[in-house]
Amino acid sequence: MRTYGVRLSVLDQTPVPEGVSPAQALRNSVDLAAFVDGLGYHRYWVAEHHGMHGLAGSSPEILIGHIAENTDSIRVGSGGVMLSHYSPLKVAENFQVLQALHPNRIDMGLGRAPGSDARTAYALQSFGNASGSDRYLESVLEIRTLLRRENIETGPLAGVQALPVTETMPELWLLASSEGSASVAAHCGLPLSWAHFINGGGAETCNLYRKHFRPSLEHSDPLVSVGVNVLCADSEEQASEMLESLELWRRDGLRGPIPKSVDKERHGALNVLSPSRPMAIGNPESVHEQLLSIASAYQAEELLIVTICHDHEQRKNSYRLVAEQFN
Repeated sequence: MRTYGVRLSVLDQTPVPEGVSPAQALRNSVDLAAFVDGLGYHRYWVAEHHGMHGLAGSSPEILIGHIAENTDSIRVGSGGVMLSHYSPLKVAENFQVLQALHPNRIDMGLGRAPGSDARTAYALQSFGNASGSDRYLESVLEIRTLLRRENIETGPLAGVQALPVTETMPELWLLASSEGSASVAAHCGLPLSWAHFINGGGAETCNLYRKHFRPSLEHSDPLVSVGVNVLCADSEEQASEMLESLELWRRDGLRGPIPKSVDKERHGALNVLSPSRPMAIGNPESVHEQLLSIASAYQAEELLIVTICHDHEQRKNSYRLVAEQFN
């Protein structure tokens, strides 16, 4: 879907609502992907989180394959694989398999953060020698070299191939919420996906990314997508109720399931007047204007919509209302 020069896509963190099993939350992601595919969204990315009971997406590679099997035309990918935990060769091979099964539909979004607490991040490093954020640039370059089927001359990957061989490579993106990751994207000549829902002050960093962008074999020009938290409902009142539930979950550290509603006796009155993190919220007309404003501020080619709420049907309705406004 593209309008006003801006594509609409989805970033799914696979939220687990209160009273719903993680298995059903994963099935909800597959259902949502098929739903937005029918609405014309351009791509569907799944996130990676560990140690959080409220988010079920700990293995984006597995979920990507299942979603791609159950959708028709939407691009499917990671938003992103947390590269600090993994061997570049293993990441490349995972996505080569996905690309072989679903040619020209797979995106590989790579992130620098752990997507977890420190204890869980350490536990993921089974040998204590993580590729780590300290060598993020090197890992990104190694993955791209493997995907291009070019030779790596030195180090553990010298002479190694990422198999299976495919005719085309996945579309490679770098995720960022800081200047450091954005500078890596510019240096490598790769598209940048900025997490506005984490850091709402990234417009100038994205401008610097464009200024310092070095063209690559895959991309002659810079490309920016912006991840935006969105709660869109038929009325402002409904959107406010959705926000109260979301804010309670945030206040509790994102670790439990998404609460159905605020228990006033247990939690007290939240009196939520505005969200604690950057987001677009309200009725369809209001959300449309907010999203256009964000896209304009970032000069973004694409918006990645992130919607977390308790009710799966409300979540689907939010994506539907946004799509209708942009159409």
